[in-house]
Amino acid sequence: MDLNQKIYGFRRENNRVGIRNYVVILPVDDISNAACEAVANNIKGTIALPHPYGRLQFGEDLDLHFRTMIGTGSNPNVAAVVVIGIEPGWTDKIVDGIAKTGKPVKGFSIEKRGDIQTIAEASKAAYDMVHYATGLQREPCDISELWVSTKCGESDTTSGFGSNPTVGNAFDKLYDIDSTLLFGETSEITGGEHLVKDRCVNEAVADQFMFMFNRYQDMIERFKTDDLSESQPTKGNIEGGLTTIEEKALGNIQKIGKKCVVDGVLDKAEMPTGKGLWFMDSSSAAAEMVTLCAASGYVAHFFPTGQGNIIGNPILPVIKICANPRTVRTMSEHVDVDVTGLLNRDINLDQAGDKLLENLVNTSNGRMTAAEILGHQEFVLTRLYESA
Repeated sequence: MDLNQKIYGFRRENNRVGIRNYVVILPVDDISNAACEAVANNIKGTIALPHPYGRLQFGEDLDLHFRTMIGTGSNPNVAAVVVIGIEPGWTDKIVDGIAKTGKPVKGFSIEKRGDIQTIAEASKAAYDMVHYATGLQREPCDISELWVSTKCGESDTTSGFGSNPTVGNAFDKLYDIDSTLLFGETSEITGGEHLVKDRCVNEAVADQFMFMFNRYQDMIERFKTDDLSESQPTKGNIEGGLTTIEEKALGNIQKIGKKCVVDGVLDKAEMPTGKGLWFMDSSSAAAEMVTLCAASGYVAHFFPTGQGNIIGNPILPVIKICANPRTVRTMSEHVDVDVTGLLNRDINLDQAGDKLLENLVNTSNGRMTAAEILGHQEFVLTRLYESA
């Protein structure tokens, strides 16, 4: 696979490269969803991102909410953003955060105006933004400029033997050209955390990783959750032959390949500050983590699956990889990269990794993923606390 070839992406004002060109209508809070969806209905070529949170949050939970909202609007796959909230303070904070990227963004608050006036004014702004976005042209960019994230879902024994190592092979090749990569799923490293620690670039990064891992373990202990049955591992994992979290972890860790070094550690929805492989503390829930990856600035996502997972995201293309012959047969419309040839010994791991990278290039150039074609746009926020 020639990773010196160019892909054709959208270079944003802050020099980041995106592979999609969305105009997003972003609600600050749950009670602004209806107005955002009305604007998206009025103005074709826009996409609303409704969600259930944003009222009476506080502390770290509120900080995470703002990071997720600002990061989503700042993602290079987004060309322009309309932000709608009930109150001006929080709306302006998100607008100001997104504006630092240089992209067009406008905010509207519903208080003292009502839905009808807000929707009308926001629709006009969105109309102008669609004209702007559709006038942008793709240009040649280096593959190394793509930020690529990964998580797995509905894993089984074929994940550890096939689809996860395929991602690891592709990550090794992307790491060699100084790409910016991400993995996470803190709970699903349990039992293999020492292997990840040993891959950290230095003692400081290893300490950060163990802090994040131990924080998760402390949370489980705090709530006296002794039995994660049907959660970790899930019912689907168990049916697929993964009977312990340790088995799941050893397969999960295959996604970071053999050469990659963990260069840094991020909290939820934080953005990396340099190239290399980053670990982000995150839930293993598919929609939650992919949403966090998008908020962290990643523009393409590798999603290996065994039993079959149908997750997508509104702004982050999700590329599904599967090595399970039954899943590829029964859920073929959800699979982007079929690597069943690994288990059949028809292809080797290097060929499987190249197959995934070829799909990444095609996706970057505009080819839609299975999840995009099927309309999967799961946008699920991670929340830490109850409301005040």
